[in-house]
Amino acid sequence: MRVALINPPWSFDGSIYFGCREPHLPLELGYAKALLERDGHDVALLDGQLDGLTLDGMRAEHEGFAPDMTVVTTAPSYLFWRCAPPELRVPRETLAALRESCRHTVVIGPHASTTPGAALRKLGVDLVVLGESEETLRELANTTPSAWDRVEHTASLAAGRPAVRGAVRQADMTALPALRWPAASVARHRHHHHRFDAAPAGPGAEMETSRGCPYHCSFCAKENFRNAYRKRPLGVILEELDALLAQGIEYVYFIDEIFLPNRDLLEALVPRPVIFGVQTRIDLWNEGMLELLGRAGCVSIEAGVESITERGRDLLDKQSRLSTDQITARLEHARRHVPFVQANLIDAHVDDPGAVEAWRSRLYDAGVWANKPVPLFPYPGSPDYGRLWGVPDDDAWERALAYYLEQNHAFSDIQDASPRPLADLEQPLHAR
Repeated sequence: MRVALINPPWSFDGSIYFGCREPHLPLELGYAKALLERDGHDVALLDGQLDGLTLDGMRAEHEGFAPDMTVVTTAPSYLFWRCAPPELRVPRETLAALRESCRHTVVIGPHASTTPGAALRKLGVDLVVLGESEETLRELANTTPSAWDRVEHTASLAAGRPAVRGAVRQADMTALPALRWPAASVARHRHHHHRFDAAPAGPGAEMETSRGCPYHCSFCAKENFRNAYRKRPLGVILEELDALLAQGIEYVYFIDEIFLPNRDLLEALVPRPVIFGVQTRIDLWNEGMLELLGRAGCVSIEAGVESITERGRDLLDKQSRLSTDQITARLEHARRHVPFVQANLIDAHVDDPGAVEAWRSRLYDAGVWANKPVPLFPYPGSPDYGRLWGVPDDDAWERALAYYLEQNHAFSDIQDASPRPLADLEQPLHAR
């Protein structure tokens, strides 16, 4: 089968999107490509964002390849599946541009996993994949399209209603290979995600050492994808990293939901000429492991603290085992060994604003940066959404965004200054 894997040319005008807007390696599509090629399929990965392709450019490449199956994702990369753009404007525009040369269409991503009916209805595709997609895409490619309704972890429309087959999928991390990226793609990847210690001297990249998280914070939409904590084999991680180093990369951002202390991995990184960034919980690290993290090459820590009070962290179901004073001391110790340390804060509406500013000022004096508390967005599939409205239905994204815009009049500095309702963002193409 000829398979086109599509990362759209993303744009975020009018969106409340929290994620970074620079190009990142589409790891999910990279794994899928490797597995499909292992089975003998002919695969083209068209990355509209990293390769700077316009819709016209993507249409020309897609027509020239003439795929049997076209796969489009609804979020920029795995790094942002938990905080995806609520709107499906860009995937829909991309599918519209490619439609004439599509034979069979498949959508992956958080929208497909959490609200399959809405994704099918809005995007007009044959099928959506539930959960992590690599192995399911492999099964679809090895199955005659007329029999796709027997493939588990998928959904399609039947008589106007979504027919869901099986639960969301959790990939077998031991089955995913070490990724290889084209030299041209690596050379174009000049962005160093969440790096602030120095200007980039060489290309960057993204990798994962694990998937999922053993915690269940109220605001985190991971339950329908990337949920259970699973580690990749160390040998595979190092094989992938060494290939990137051979291509001249300088910096890696590990996209793990939670980069847990891993002595074997860190000791293997110490002699390698790489610097890296991670997202983690500072309360899971002791002083000795933080020192090893720094020696291994870590130059950026994004630590989820969320609230400066134990009450606030309890409301967010952080299950933190340290007091605020202990967390503060741990952040300050981390900064002695890692050039940039950030404490993430979320506005849980329980912390005194004056106390928050005093805490941020103390950390700033110690060289640690803490953001102003960011308003919570109740992502469909998160416990917060469930507490407000129950199981997500086809209107879940509209409901969550309307609530967010009603509750908040100021937004984070990485969001659009004037976000728009979903109906406005997703209005028919001919109306814009």
